[in-house]
Amino acid sequence: MKKVIRYFFEGLLLVVPLAATIYILYLVFTTIDNLLPLKIPGLGFLVTLAIIWIIGFLTSNVLTKSIIGLVDKLFTKLPFVKLIYSAIKDVIGAFVGDKKSFDKPVLVRLSMGSEARVLGFITRESLKDFGLEDFVSVYVPQSYNFAGNLLIFPRNQVEILDAESSQVMTFILSGGVSGKEQSEQTDVGGKHDKSVSL
Repeated sequence: MKKVIRYFFEGLLLVVPLAATIYILYLVFTTIDNLLPLKIPGLGFLVTLAIIWIIGFLTSNVLTKSIIGLVDKLFTKLPFVKLIYSAIKDVIGAFVGDKKSFDKPVLVRLSMGSEARVLGFITRESLKDFGLEDFVSVYVPQSYNFAGNLLIFPRNQVEILDAESSQVMTFILSGGVSGKEQSEQTDVGGKHDKSVSL
């Protein structure tokens, strides 16, 4: 009976992410295609990519930059709209663009007397505005979720990691299972002699 249950959950782990990804892609294709007068499968998706590229190209233009600057100022002054617009803009900017926020992955000791640590990303290295000169803000994403927590730690509990931000983010979001097979194969090959025991 245990094997039957185990096989069911193994199948579930494979089928659910695959089915969800296929369904989301299907929704994107069909929704955008239905908005266009021409009924060519996939055309809507290509048009959307082209529009995004054109907008990106136009933002490099001086005239377009000034217009976007005016719209940006307007949106940041309107109540409620400011809240939504600023939050979305900051989240997108955290991952792409020149002002990436999640570019400093860290390992943080939860308390000085503990060996327990969490992975996160430094979002601000100075909290002088709040009277916390020896503290930094660390964003800690949640596994299998797009949420996270902003935590404030003393600077001496934060250790910068020598790792790619995308690698650390993937590791956290996957609950620590991403790259597991590669790591195990490397250990078997004898390139690493460190072992983890729980």
